[in-house]
Amino acid sequence: MSGPGSYADALQGRLDGSGLRIAILCARFHEEITGALLERCTTTLEAHGVEGESIRVLRVPGAWELPQAAGRLAGLERYDAIVAIGCVIRGETPHFDFVAGEAARGLTDVSLAYDVPVILGVLTTETEQQALDRARQDGQDKGRELALAALEMGLLFRELT
Repeated sequence: MSGPGSYADALQGRLDGSGLRIAILCARFHEEITGALLERCTTTLEAHGVEGESIRVLRVPGAWELPQAAGRLAGLERYDAIVAIGCVIRGETPHFDFVAGEAARGLTDVSLAYDVPVILGVLTTETEQQALDRARQDGQDKGRELALAALEMGLLFRELT
C-alpha cells in the first residue's frame, strides 16, 4: 500500500507542457479504474499547457501488452514521454506477480532502449477498492501524478538534448 504523501507534493514551481507531445497507453482491463486514471492524466496535462492534439491516447487489452505498445511508440520518435496506464489486482494465483513484474520490467526496458521517458502507471493492489482509492480524484489521484511525472521528465529530457 502507498505511504503518506505523494510525488506531486514534492513538485516545485509550475510545469509548462506547451509544445510537449505525450502518448498515453491505457489498458482496457479494469476499465473503471484505468478510465479514471486516464481522465485525470489527460485533464492534468491539458491544465499544464499540453494541447489536446498533442496527447495521443491508445488502448491495449491489459497491462501485459503495455510494454509491446510502448516499444512501438518509442520507436516512432514522435513523443516526449509515454504514460503506461494499467491495473493488476491480486487474485488467488501467481498470475498477478508475472503480469505486474513483467509489465514493469518491459516498460523499463523500453525507456532505456529508446531514451524516452516511460511513466509506469500500472497500479498493483491487493483489492479492487485499493485500486479505486488510488484512481479517484478525491482519493490518491494517481492519474494526476502520472501526468506530472510525464511533464517533468519530458521537460528534463528536452533540456538535456
